[in-house]
Amino acid sequence: MELTKEQKLRYHRHLVLQGIGEEGQTKLLQSRVLIVGVGGLGSPVAQYLSAAGVGTLGLVDGDLVSLTNLQRQVIHKTGDLGRPKVDSAEEAIHLLNPDIKVIKHEFYLSETNVAALVRDYDFIVDGTDNFSSKYLINDACIMEGKPFCMGGIQRFGGQLMTHLPGTACYRCLFPEPPSIRNVETCSMVGVLGSVAGIMGTLQATEAIKYLTGMGELLTNRLLTFDGLTMQFQDIRMGRQPHCALCGEHPTITTLKEYAFQPCSKR
Repeated sequence: MELTKEQKLRYHRHLVLQGIGEEGQTKLLQSRVLIVGVGGLGSPVAQYLSAAGVGTLGLVDGDLVSLTNLQRQVIHKTGDLGRPKVDSAEEAIHLLNPDIKVIKHEFYLSETNVAALVRDYDFIVDGTDNFSSKYLINDACIMEGKPFCMGGIQRFGGQLMTHLPGTACYRCLFPEPPSIRNVETCSMVGVLGSVAGIMGTLQATEAIKYLTGMGELLTNRLLTFDGLTMQFQDIRMGRQPHCALCGEHPTITTLKEYAFQPCSKR
């Protein structure tokens, strides 16, 4: 495809950027990214990917906008209270960049719908707030051979990792989810809103890097952030041969939904 005059002006800072240029921008415009969770992490991901010109964004969220969301979920506004988050986010995306195609999936992930969802996109961004969804996304992406970026936040910090086929998956680091009685949600312990912006923006950066083929991705690594000390830690890890999902002799061959609920419902 050839960029229009308006696109050349809109994306000029990308076009002159070594590593993206017109070829990279064309790749972005032709790409499809699935954002699971349009909350604290998904908000900046959706904003920056739409601004960057990622041509198709899939939004997955079954929740409605509530007043407690607005402290960190910056894609939604006070006037959106009570609206489906996918509707509110779609409107904000089109106000920012009307050329972006938005596909709304107004439901929560389950073991019956996740595989078909991820199959239809080039890259998946996990912006969810519960272990059930994180393991479903990880497992479905491994089984479907899809790349993804996982993010998580709590209190004053967060963590991030990216997976490509053949690299370490979430289960390589955390083989099984913790017991539900040991899980603290953001509604229990809180989260600094700006931390969601930091980690979500990093997820958007990982997606853009993957789609354009530039830079080094956070594969076989876990990046942690502490907002109180303003320090990042890059923890190196490798794909585990004995991983029950992606190892040499996998024992997890079907999707399983764990009994965790979204943070906003707790």
